[in-house]
Amino acid sequence: MTQTTSSAAPSTTLEQFAYDNLSVKRFAYATAFWGLIGMTAGLLAALQMIYPSLNFTAETTFGRIRPLHTNAVIFAFVGNGIFMGVYYSLQRLLKTRMWSDLFSAIHFYGWQAIILAAAITLPLGITTSKEYAELEWPIDIGIALIWIVFGINMFMTIMKRRERHLYVAIWFFIATWVTVTVLHVGNSLELPVSLTKSYPVFAGVQDALIQWWYGHNAVAFFLTTPYLGLMYYFLPKAANRPVFSYRLSIIHFWALIFIYIWAGPHHLLYTSLPDWAQSLGMVFSLMLIAPSWGGMLNGLLTLRGAWDKVREDPVLKMMVVAVTAYGMATLEGPLLSIKSVNAISHYTDWTVGHVHIGTLGWNGMLTFGVLYYIIPRIFNTKLFSTKLANAHFWIATLGTLFYAVPLYVAGWTQSSMWKQFTPDGLLQYGNFLETVSAILPMYKLRALGGTIYLIGVILMIYNLIKTVKQGEFANDEPAAAPPLAASPGGHKGEYWHRWIERRPVQLLVGSTIVVLIGGLAEVFPMVMVEDNVPKIAAVMPYTPLELEGRDIYIRDGCNNCHSQMIRPFRSETERYGQYSMSGEFIYDRPHLWGSKRTGPDVHRLGGKYPDSWHYRHMENPQSTSPGSIMPPYDWMLEKKLNTNQLAAKINALRMLGTPYAEGYENEAINDLRKQAAEIAASLRDQGIEDEELEEREIVALIAYLQRLGTDIKTRPQATSTKK
Repeated sequence: MTQTTSSAAPSTTLEQFAYDNLSVKRFAYATAFWGLIGMTAGLLAALQMIYPSLNFTAETTFGRIRPLHTNAVIFAFVGNGIFMGVYYSLQRLLKTRMWSDLFSAIHFYGWQAIILAAAITLPLGITTSKEYAELEWPIDIGIALIWIVFGINMFMTIMKRRERHLYVAIWFFIATWVTVTVLHVGNSLELPVSLTKSYPVFAGVQDALIQWWYGHNAVAFFLTTPYLGLMYYFLPKAANRPVFSYRLSIIHFWALIFIYIWAGPHHLLYTSLPDWAQSLGMVFSLMLIAPSWGGMLNGLLTLRGAWDKVREDPVLKMMVVAVTAYGMATLEGPLLSIKSVNAISHYTDWTVGHVHIGTLGWNGMLTFGVLYYIIPRIFNTKLFSTKLANAHFWIATLGTLFYAVPLYVAGWTQSSMWKQFTPDGLLQYGNFLETVSAILPMYKLRALGGTIYLIGVILMIYNLIKTVKQGEFANDEPAAAPPLAASPGGHKGEYWHRWIERRPVQLLVGSTIVVLIGGLAEVFPMVMVEDNVPKIAAVMPYTPLELEGRDIYIRDGCNNCHSQMIRPFRSETERYGQYSMSGEFIYDRPHLWGSKRTGPDVHRLGGKYPDSWHYRHMENPQSTSPGSIMPPYDWMLEKKLNTNQLAAKINALRMLGTPYAEGYENEAINDLRKQAAEIAASLRDQGIEDEELEEREIVALIAYLQRLGTDIKTRPQATSTKK
């Protein structure tokens, strides 16, 4: 059975109107532009992993470029791609112009302003450090406001539609809007210290759960569900065939949005997150295979009988590879959530390879296909060169393979080396750098794949520019459709789901309820039940100097390469020390558990090396760790520590529950100077000559690093107590 979009209106009178193509063109241009910028930043980050000398300045180090790359690709490239596709398809599915040209313009320019704000602040080290949510609170508010503008414009357009039934693509657009709203607000609960600094409301294990509830579902409801909406519209349109199965699309939609929201904890397996939350994440992740593959098969089977056209049409080729990559990524993701598999994959490049099958294959290829479909149509012309588009298809496919496959090999290599023991029971590769050296050839192949993929993007932009130049833009595209029938009543014998398809408000409410069930079931127990986070009496708040050092660590993105979570595996406890416990992180705002180990875990780093080792390591990492790919952070040795916000930080943290005494903000600076003088004296005793050591940022960073893991001296049974 197939789904159609024919009007139920009995009248034959046609109303004349015009589609707004200007907004579509704006978002299409922005998609191509930010795709080029974001992928160039990604290539720079990949090359920095091979050649540390490419970390030119503090603003261009890997720790700051990596979040710039992810934000540019996710929110600039894919985000603009979503809006391009929604503004084009929504008008045609509803047989009406967008509700407000003004709101469309505010949406476009506001979103670009947010992207520019991210492009400025992230290299400056203004970051929350929360993965995919690094932007500080003023930008978070901007995102919320522009997202509301988009939502109002979309829902008001739905309300004035001339098409009674809401096609499946629109279901996914509605679910995307409501879920991203919930996720963004929930993960952005933070207390501002200044315009450029805030602390999250939740700490430690609670912050980690909420972050990955957001982080996983940002992938689900920003990188997946809106693109499924685009797939359901553009794939049948490009193939000129109806969707394979209407009933399968119903199952796909409701099962996906219900199950997806539960799966976030699979990013935290074997951490100190309670076992019940980990198990829920794993079970629901495995359940995701069914609806995900249902959607993939619905897309591919839509092309039954059209494979001759697929061989000739670059748009369909790209969409086929995109849908296939979606299927592969949504099979691999649940498999990676199985604990035994996750024990191998987590913290390795396997995860990075998996993510890029989704971004390069699913999001990238579908976006390219949609661009090739839309641009010629809104410019009333044909694509400048089908041959160039076909070349782009093969280049992008080759680039994806050269990018992802070496990372799979790198990930398996890392995990096997980390876990290997000698017959005497000692770690085979006790020096972490041995594992880094082993995967450098794979990093070079990854960079080659990224270069190939970027060349394809440049080729596409050239092709689209030539297409635009030879065409004539239709700003207001004439259209006609009968008015919406006055009665929303059903028809005898039609499918039951048609009832909710006629009612956008009920569809919105239903989607919201389905999405909230999983989120509330996981988040509320962790937030409301204190026993889920056992307290450890020995754990104390950070000293003022350690607090400043931690913020420097966050500013420079050190957590992009180093984790702070020792899992209960023999290989990790032998290498790093006592496994991590949730009670150790109760004052950590934000959590810094990390998702990738490019360098070793640092949770038990405190006291392992003398102060001078850390000084030399930041000055020139290769002097202390030959073969390291870490760049120097020598500006910390010269830059004076800024303590202007220290009192405000102490106040904010006390408001959030950190037990600093009333009025301590007035004494904090003296305590900071005292501890800084002690570390400076230690450095001088160890041969570091600098008359103003006490005032340098490096002293604060050393204070923080030397604190890590030192609260726990004995087995957990001897120190853990419940409040």
